[in-house]
Amino acid sequence: MALVRSADRLRAAEEVVARLRGELDSTGVVLPSLRVDLVSLTSGSAAYPLIELGRCNLDTALRLAAVLHEARR
Repeated sequence: MALVRSADRLRAAEEVVARLRGELDSTGVVLPSLRVDLVSLTSGSAAYPLIELGRCNLDTALRLAAVLHEARR
């Protein structure tokens, strides 16, 4: 039963990552390390695994900040 729940949690997290990657790509922001944090998937205390946004260079961080700024307008 726990294995099924883990598989469901992983599938849900992968869908979120794909959606976030698609939205970011459409704005010109690429986070190369965007992925499901598999360690948090194995934790019994978390309802869902964490999403690793990862590291990015300064240009990407500035583009992300600009997109977020525009979204607030």
